[in-house]
Amino acid sequence: MRRRSMSNQPVRIVGDGGPSVVLLAGGAESVSDFFPGLVDELVSNRRCRVVLYDRPGVGRNTTPGQLSGASAALHAMLETNGLGPAVLIGQSLGGAAALLLARDYPEDVAGLVLLDPSLVNDVNLAKSTERAARAAAFLCRVPLVEKLFDAQFRSYGAKLADRRNLSSDDRSAYAQAAAVDIPKLREAVQGLAEIAQDFRESDLPRVPSAVVTADRKKSSKVFRAHARLAEALGAHLHQWPGAEHAVHLTNPSEVVDVCRQVLGEVDLRT
Repeated sequence: MRRRSMSNQPVRIVGDGGPSVVLLAGGAESVSDFFPGLVDELVSNRRCRVVLYDRPGVGRNTTPGQLSGASAALHAMLETNGLGPAVLIGQSLGGAAALLLARDYPEDVAGLVLLDPSLVNDVNLAKSTERAARAAAFLCRVPLVEKLFDAQFRSYGAKLADRRNLSSDDRSAYAQAAAVDIPKLREAVQGLAEIAQDFRESDLPRVPSAVVTADRKKSSKVFRAHARLAEALGAHLHQWPGAEHAVHLTNPSEVVDVCRQVLGEVDLRT
């Protein structure tokens, strides 16, 4: 299995042929080790060329940037390296970035797998996300509070890993996700409400897609927003008992199955 970096961007490519599949991490996390097991599954069993990409402002990408510029950065990366059209698999803010690329550069997108994506299609929820991130970042200016947050996140992650009997790779990824850099996360979500203000579900292309939502009530605003995205894309809305926001870790086998389904639909179109 060949692994290589391209250009001066934080891009890692695994595999030499087949369709391009871009993985986009949630929060402000690096995509490296974010989706344990998925890379090997896509390369070995689906013969895909997997692209692990940190957009500007998150993960290992030291280039300044915000979510509002994510689609332009993704488009430039795909065009520069000859990787499009691609299937995009994104969780949380990574799912939001994938949606923005699909809206702004539909020719770049062959398919979408959105894993409990951040709400770019609901202004009030986007505002709530920004407010929560700002408040947490403000509190973290106090070192003791920052340590308390860190301890709580780590404890929750460890308990969930034990409760679900996660594999060592999934446990490691969950520990990585639990080590939240709150100030960096605050920067990553900045502008989400403004994006949501201008976002129109009708602008999304109809490509092979799947939307996965965490196990929440169907009356919840988040569920309804995800359902609207699925309807706009002509996609199936997946929900599994006990699934959490980090659904790629709490339900890894189900997520792999959904990715296979979307890739199969893409294959039929090509």
